[in-house]
Amino acid sequence: MSPVTPIFTDLVRVETRLYNAVSARLRTEHDVSLGQFEFLEIIDRVPGCRVLDIVGEVAITVGAVSKAVDRLVAAGWCVRVPHPQDRRSSVLRLTAEGEKVLAACRPVVEDELAALTAGISQGDLTRVGATMAALRASLEAGAQGQPG
Repeated sequence: MSPVTPIFTDLVRVETRLYNAVSARLRTEHDVSLGQFEFLEIIDRVPGCRVLDIVGEVAITVGAVSKAVDRLVAAGWCVRVPHPQDRRSSVLRLTAEGEKVLAACRPVVEDELAALTAGISQGDLTRVGATMAALRASLEAGAQGQPG
């Protein structure tokens, strides 16, 4: 067995448990999934955000992102507006309601992540964060793990 295999297993299990715990709290307190929160965050952070920008960041298919965005639009949290230079494309923008949802959810996510990692030293978290950032950058630079 490669020495990376148990690291991969731990990484996947940690991600799943963190994701599920944060999502459960968001659902309980705001009836928002972590996936919805993440999309709202990306739309808010990326100027002129398009579906392809979300695809590039979260590495899931265009169809999956488009359906998820459709649900955000139906909830009244974002709108699709024509792209100013490319009429075949849309730009995503948060609505006032979407901004309120995002603002309400941000502290919940931060608080839950802080609680879930409270037993880990700041130094260890910083080292793990730097390692994950380097691994992510390496994978993204090589376009590894993009949906087919």
